[in-house]
Amino acid sequence: MAQTSDLAVSVQRVDIDNQHVFEVAASGTVRASQAQVWKILTDYERMPEFVPDLQTAKVLSRTGQQAVVEQFGVARFLFIRRDIRLVVQVNEQPMSAIDIGLVSGDMKVYNCRWSMTPVPETGGTRITYSGKLVPRFYVPGILAANIIRGDIEKMMKAVLERLDQQE
Repeated sequence: MAQTSDLAVSVQRVDIDNQHVFEVAASGTVRASQAQVWKILTDYERMPEFVPDLQTAKVLSRTGQQAVVEQFGVARFLFIRRDIRLVVQVNEQPMSAIDIGLVSGDMKVYNCRWSMTPVPETGGTRITYSGKLVPRFYVPGILAANIIRGDIEKMMKAVLERLDQQE
């Protein structure tokens, strides 16, 4: 079972260049080794198997440690559903970080990073997800940070649980 007791998630709305930018950060620890974490987080096409609201992911091209990935997912808030399509550029730094940047899609800004740090005391790995997001569609202002925080928390819990199944 994932150690979700150490799951930490924060979302802050900041104004940058007249845009409402959501800065997200999430972290947690798993028992899986750094190599196991790396294998799961870079198997992009299998992520819809365990990431909530991510319906499909397809690697469009790959050159060395760079890939272009197309993702289809769903955003839900209250009784509203919004389909989201993203094409992202992924830059891998083996065993330590995955940087994701927007190429095109339903976001104005989407720059995120997965980081993996070994935890020598347990043989496990500390996972950190951070980024800046600006949706291209309307999200109710007062609720936006809470909605995004809920989505990030749900995604991170699912990722941590999947990684903890690697023992």
